[in-house]
Amino acid sequence: MTNEPVYNKPATPRRLTRSSQDRMLGGVCSGVARYLNVDVSLVRVLTAVGTVLGVGSLLLVYLILWAVLPQE
Repeated sequence: MTNEPVYNKPATPRRLTRSSQDRMLGGVCSGVARYLNVDVSLVRVLTAVGTVLGVGSLLLVYLILWAVLPQE
């Protein structure tokens, strides 16, 4: 018997989807928060602050993800 490490794989692979329950506009921020396993408020605040402070491409990315991501 070898002493190789055992890596646990998740039962189901994680998928990036838009949330249908915890959504304000399109459910993109809550889907990203669930995928990254962080608080949805943090993702929403970072998205809003980043968009206001001149990283306007975040708004474009949000709109693209809204159109492309499947809804759970």
